[in-house]
Amino acid sequence: MADKRDYYEVLGVDKNADDAALKKAYRALAKKYHPDVNPGDKEAEAKFKEATEAYGVLSDPEKRSQYDRFGHAAFEGGGAGAGGFDFSGADFSDIFGDIFGDFFGGGSRSRRASSNSPVKGPSLRARINISFENAVFGCEKELDIALKDECNTCHGTGCRPGSSPSTCSKCGGTGQIVYTQQSLFGMVRNVQTCPECQGSGQIIKDKCPACRGTGYTTSRKKIQVSVPAGIDNGQSIRIREKGEPGRNGGPRGDLLVEVNVARHPIFTREDVNIFSTAPITYAQAALGGEVRIPTVDGEVAYQVKPGTQTDSRIRLKGKGVPSLRNKDKRGDHYVTLVVQVPTNLSQEAKDALRRFDSLASKKTSTATRTQADRSDSQDGKKKKGFMDKLKETFED
Repeated sequence: MADKRDYYEVLGVDKNADDAALKKAYRALAKKYHPDVNPGDKEAEAKFKEATEAYGVLSDPEKRSQYDRFGHAAFEGGGAGAGGFDFSGADFSDIFGDIFGDFFGGGSRSRRASSNSPVKGPSLRARINISFENAVFGCEKELDIALKDECNTCHGTGCRPGSSPSTCSKCGGTGQIVYTQQSLFGMVRNVQTCPECQGSGQIIKDKCPACRGTGYTTSRKKIQVSVPAGIDNGQSIRIREKGEPGRNGGPRGDLLVEVNVARHPIFTREDVNIFSTAPITYAQAALGGEVRIPTVDGEVAYQVKPGTQTDSRIRLKGKGVPSLRNKDKRGDHYVTLVVQVPTNLSQEAKDALRRFDSLASKKTSTATRTQADRSDSQDGKKKKGFMDKLKETFED
């Protein structure tokens, strides 16, 4: 027994794990390493047996108590089962019912719906293209799509008028096939949908000529799509009961319309905020003045402050995208101001710019000298004061 791993370690649970945690851990391991999932894999089979042995002990309160006290030594020399252990007290029925149901498309009987109960139809998917402005303010779009409807000739039965469906001979009208399979723990009963009648329990021999036995006809229809203000690229709009027809009187599925928003040449979007750049002249940056800035609401006037540097960012409050939850609440528009350097200057403009540069340079030089003189003067005063004090000290 010395070479055996700790049962809690095998299942990946701590020593205080309850029954639900043990069952969950074992089910995951059994599903992963079951021989039917890993045919011919000896390592997987060994891990499956190891996990089964661990669960067989820890799921039984009395055996778990013995194991907690004495470890593997509590079961030395005992019984049948994996690793020489007796699993008669362990209940694997619900676990293997779920596992084999997952393997073969069945599932536990408690989760299977009746073949005759109403079933909602599948959802349909479509896509529409809209502009950046339409996404911001919302719009109405018309979608042309193929939809199925109940056949007017057979009224959804799929049978030629005057005929009726017959009971499926393969499943006897139950819509399900029941079969058993040998497992490590005996015969396991499994249930799956009848492949012959697709779970309906009936076979249509004399099919309706209008719908060819499907019970539905397809036609092109125009659907109005209300695009809400603030929708973003890739988001979908759900239109209730515009999908595929349901079965056995169930409701239609939904229509999911994905929205594709075109790129804008000026604006970009992040959540409810809009970003853009706006050019300003050198004179506007230096002297200040009014500029016109494009927004989704049209141009707005903005007063640039004198001495504005390039890449300065301004905020236009409430000029962003409306919130999907509250269309009256909007984000902001952030604009980066970029100073434009002229490239094709006339000779007169060049001369004027040189005079400006000369004046600016002189002003800067004068300011620098003035500051330097003030600094020297202050230093001189400090030095003179120090020497005077030194002189007075020696004279004393």
